[in-house]
Amino acid sequence: MTENFNNESNESAAVSAAGQSEAAQSGAAQSAAAVLEKIKAEISKVFIGQKELVDYTLIALLAGGHLLIEGVPGLGKTLLVRALAKAIGGESKRVQFTPDLMPSDITGNIMLDVREGRFITKKGPVFTNIFIADEINRSPAKTQAALFEAMQEFQVSLDGVSHPLPDPFMVLATENPYEHEGTYPLPDAQKDRFLMKLLIGYPDAADENEMVTRVLSGSSGAELSLAGVETVLSFEEFREIRRLASSVRADSSVIDYAVRITAATRNSPVMETGSGPRGSLALVRCARGKAILEGRDFIIPDDIKALAVPCLRHRITVSAESELDGLDDSGAVLNLCAGIQAPRGDLQ
Repeated sequence: MTENFNNESNESAAVSAAGQSEAAQSGAAQSAAAVLEKIKAEISKVFIGQKELVDYTLIALLAGGHLLIEGVPGLGKTLLVRALAKAIGGESKRVQFTPDLMPSDITGNIMLDVREGRFITKKGPVFTNIFIADEINRSPAKTQAALFEAMQEFQVSLDGVSHPLPDPFMVLATENPYEHEGTYPLPDAQKDRFLMKLLIGYPDAADENEMVTRVLSGSSGAELSLAGVETVLSFEEFREIRRLASSVRADSSVIDYAVRITAATRNSPVMETGSGPRGSLALVRCARGKAILEGRDFIIPDDIKALAVPCLRHRITVSAESELDGLDDSGAVLNLCAGIQAPRGDLQ
């Protein structure tokens, strides 16, 4: 009887400890969400509107991934990244991609020091926290491929020596729509390395009015300043939030939901090619970031569904017949999700 009582006591203690751990995790998620709201508030001082774009950019950074943004020039994509980097106490560098840009202009190279008579390593602009690849599709595939190792392995090899990149590291690439003159399509292997692809449109009249008013207030408006943006937290603190995002609970049924959506792209009659396993990984990774952004320590099916288009649109190819019928990649993913049943029940 004493033995049974001890076993029951141990089980009760274990349950109590688990409950306290879950409560602590939930509290940490809510605290992190409050800090992320402060970051968004700092960004909004210079980047007006496009709240969904700001959220997705933070989600990609929390998930340790890279972001591809498509839109015409002049919509503030670079300003957004510079403001984000300053808010989290990091560094950003921008490279304008052009047809004559060489891979070494991004990664760096080995140079001969004539005075000392030895070779030295000159690191390129990719050695930063947030690397802005502006108009990435204005450079040919050879130059675009210079980012392959950096995006996948978070390191750069120069003369056979691997150099780790700063932590965190993120590539935020912008591209012009492909119908613009002088653009090169991104290789499929390059696109697959981006966690999400976002489309940025023109601001609405109210946001544009506010933006013009703010920019011209007390200045000529020739340069978009970050003077009002303050650093909210240190990089180490941001890394803690990112580690918290990696521990967000993902129920097996929700993971199965993400896999079913990705697998369906490979069997859809409206798609020539579907997404590989990176699509499933991207859905769950981004869902974790979205959960932290909303103060939750668990992901729900709605997170997966909301992220399906930005996570999968660049990993599929819509058939020519479907394009003639007016279906684009975003519409194809939306239609696919509508036909896949989400899991039900309490997933907390």
